[in-house]
Amino acid sequence: VQLQASGGGLVQAGGSLRLSCAASGRTFSNDIVAWFRQAPGKEREFVTNCFWNGQRTYYVDSVKGRFTISTDNAKNTVYLQMNSLKPEDTAVYYCALRRAYTSDYDYWGQGTLVTVSS
Repeated sequence: VQLQASGGGLVQAGGSLRLSCAASGRTFSNDIVAWFRQAPGKEREFVTNCFWNGQRTYYVDSVKGRFTISTDNAKNTVYLQMNSLKPEDTAVYYCALRRAYTSDYDYWGQGTLVTVSS
Protein backbone atom coordinates (compact mmCIF):
# COMPACT_ATOMS: atom_id res chain seq x y z
CA VAL A 1 0.00 0.00 0.00
CA GLN A 2 1.21 3.47 -0.88
CA LEU A 3 -0.24 6.80 0.16
CA GLN A 4 0.69 9.98 -1.70
CA ALA A 5 -0.30 13.24 -0.03
CA SER A 6 -0.40 16.54 -1.85
CA GLY A 7 -1.99 19.96 -1.79
CA GLY A 8 -0.09 21.76 0.93
CA GLY A 9 1.13 25.29 0.57
CA LEU A 10 1.19 28.80 1.98
CA VAL A 11 -2.11 30.49 2.73
CA GLN A 12 -3.20 33.53 4.70
CA ALA A 13 -5.22 33.18 7.86
CA GLY A 14 -8.87 32.76 7.01
CA GLY A 15 -8.08 31.06 3.73
CA SER A 16 -8.69 27.53 2.51
CA LEU A 17 -6.72 24.59 1.20
CA ARG A 18 -7.67 21.11 0.07
CA LEU A 19 -5.28 18.26 0.70
CA SER A 20 -5.42 15.04 -1.28
CA CYS A 21 -4.17 11.57 -0.47
CA ALA A 22 -4.04 9.05 -3.29
CA ALA A 23 -4.01 5.42 -2.16
CA SER A 24 -2.77 2.47 -4.19
CA GLY A 25 -1.61 -1.10 -3.82
CA ARG A 26 -4.77 -3.06 -3.13
CA THR A 27 -8.54 -2.82 -3.05
CA PHE A 28 -9.76 -0.62 -0.23
CA SER A 29 -13.02 -1.33 1.52
CA ASN A 30 -12.99 -2.20 5.22
CA ASP A 31 -10.47 0.49 6.00
CA ILE A 32 -10.25 3.67 8.01
CA VAL A 33 -8.43 6.67 6.63
CA ALA A 34 -7.12 9.54 8.71
CA TRP A 35 -5.26 12.80 8.66
CA PHE A 36 -2.66 13.64 11.29
CA ARG A 37 -0.49 16.71 11.61
CA GLN A 38 2.77 17.65 13.24
CA ALA A 39 3.55 21.26 14.02
CA PRO A 40 7.15 22.43 14.46
CA GLY A 41 8.48 21.31 17.82
CA LYS A 42 5.33 19.38 18.69
CA GLU A 43 4.22 15.78 18.64
CA ARG A 44 2.10 14.44 15.84
CA GLU A 45 -1.60 14.77 16.56
CA PHE A 46 -4.72 13.18 15.19
CA VAL A 47 -6.94 15.49 13.14
CA THR A 48 -9.75 13.45 11.60
CA ASN A 49 -10.71 10.05 10.26
CA CYS A 50 -13.53 8.21 8.55
CA PHE A 51 -14.38 4.88 7.02
CA TRP A 52 -13.24 4.34 3.44
CA ASN A 53 -16.80 4.91 2.27
CA GLY A 54 -16.75 8.33 3.90
CA GLN A 55 -19.03 7.40 6.75
CA ARG A 56 -18.54 7.94 10.47
CA THR A 57 -16.34 10.97 10.42
CA TYR A 58 -14.58 12.09 13.58
CA TYR A 59 -12.73 15.35 14.21
CA VAL A 60 -10.50 16.71 16.91
CA ASP A 61 -12.22 19.63 18.62
CA SER A 62 -9.80 22.23 17.30
CA VAL A 63 -10.86 21.66 13.67
CA LYS A 64 -14.56 20.90 14.05
CA GLY A 65 -16.64 23.06 11.79
CA ARG A 66 -13.61 24.10 9.73
CA PHE A 67 -12.16 20.88 8.30
CA THR A 68 -13.98 18.20 6.32
CA ILE A 69 -12.70 14.75 5.42
CA SER A 70 -14.14 13.02 2.39
CA THR A 71 -13.37 10.13 0.10
CA ASP A 72 -13.70 9.42 -3.61
CA ASN A 73 -13.66 5.66 -3.82
CA ALA A 74 -13.57 5.66 -7.62
CA LYS A 75 -10.31 7.60 -7.49
CA ASN A 76 -8.96 5.88 -4.36
CA THR A 77 -8.43 9.34 -2.94
CA VAL A 78 -9.07 10.94 0.42
CA TYR A 79 -9.47 14.68 0.80
CA LEU A 80 -9.15 17.14 3.64
CA GLN A 81 -10.91 20.41 2.97
CA MET A 82 -9.57 23.03 5.35
CA ASN A 83 -11.43 26.32 5.71
CA SER A 84 -10.99 29.31 8.00
CA LEU A 85 -7.37 28.36 8.49
CA LYS A 86 -5.50 29.72 11.48
CA PRO A 87 -1.77 30.14 12.08
CA GLU A 88 -1.96 27.32 14.62
CA ASP A 89 -2.97 24.97 11.80
CA THR A 90 0.55 25.29 10.42
CA ALA A 91 2.00 21.78 10.31
CA VAL A 92 3.04 18.91 8.13
CA TYR A 93 -0.10 16.95 7.37
CA TYR A 94 0.01 13.19 6.95
CA CYS A 95 -2.60 10.81 5.65
CA ALA A 96 -2.75 7.35 7.16
CA LEU A 97 -4.72 4.15 6.69
CA ARG A 98 -5.54 1.08 8.74
CA ARG A 99 -7.86 -1.86 8.61
CA ALA A 100 -11.09 -1.17 10.46
CA TYR A 101 -10.45 -4.05 12.87
CA THR A 102 -7.01 -2.85 13.97
CA SER A 103 -5.98 0.06 16.16
CA ASP A 104 -2.66 1.08 14.62
CA TYR A 105 -2.25 2.94 11.37
CA ASP A 106 -0.05 0.73 9.24
CA TYR A 107 0.36 2.96 6.22
CA TRP A 108 1.43 6.58 6.08
CA GLY A 109 1.85 9.15 3.36
CA GLN A 110 4.96 11.28 3.10
CA GLY A 111 3.41 14.45 4.48
CA THR A 112 2.56 17.78 2.95
CA LEU A 113 3.40 21.13 4.54
CA VAL A 114 0.67 23.64 5.29
CA THR A 115 1.78 27.09 6.37
CA VAL A 116 -0.79 29.64 7.51
CA SER A 117 0.44 33.20 7.77
CA SER A 118 -1.12 35.74 10.11
